[in-house]
Amino acid sequence: MIEWAGIDTVLLDMDGTLLDLHYDNAFWFDHLPRTWGERRGLDLLSARSVIHNHAEQRRGTLDFYCMSYWSELLELDVAALNEELAHLISVRPQVSEFLLWLGATGKKRVLVTNSHRSGLDFKLARTGLTAWLDEIVCAHDLHLPKEDPLFWPRLQSLHSFDPLRTLLVDDNPHVLRAARDYGVAHVLAVAQPDSRAAPQHLTDLPMLEGFEQLLP
Repeated sequence: MIEWAGIDTVLLDMDGTLLDLHYDNAFWFDHLPRTWGERRGLDLLSARSVIHNHAEQRRGTLDFYCMSYWSELLELDVAALNEELAHLISVRPQVSEFLLWLGATGKKRVLVTNSHRSGLDFKLARTGLTAWLDEIVCAHDLHLPKEDPLFWPRLQSLHSFDPLRTLLVDDNPHVLRAARDYGVAHVLAVAQPDSRAAPQHLTDLPMLEGFEQLLP
């Protein structure tokens, strides 16, 4: 699938790419609206609708991913609520093998995530991903989400990489298209970010069914 001789840097998303998105979906579509709704006398569907409408208004911005934003808006400690579903956090199959193989072959392994710093640190502590990575980039530190075209030159200026010799693996098609438009030569879209949900079908992006496809 990939001509590895032409790759120096591998940029990797976290939620839905290295980690199963089931945790995040269970939190944002069930646990959070259920908890928030119960405190305001709303049923799950009503609470979910309110939160969904707010999320759609902020989609493509850092607020969409920011626990501080949601905590203030909903008057809840969102970071603390995350811990109640910690048992659902899981590394996708073959991720550790793939990252170890990348390291053994001299490829630079960079986690690039839109996740809020508190959520990022929480998941890194739960999964041990740090041991298999060379660098970790939080989009909040760059003040732009990965969907923004200006994110990519800013990332390159701070974490030097040759776009022509870089692979990005992500589950978000908007992120992948922004990177591709910037000049990242190799992009792969995760076909099934949530192992318990239907796969996504994208006609303009190459799809990755599982990390075993990238191992020799």
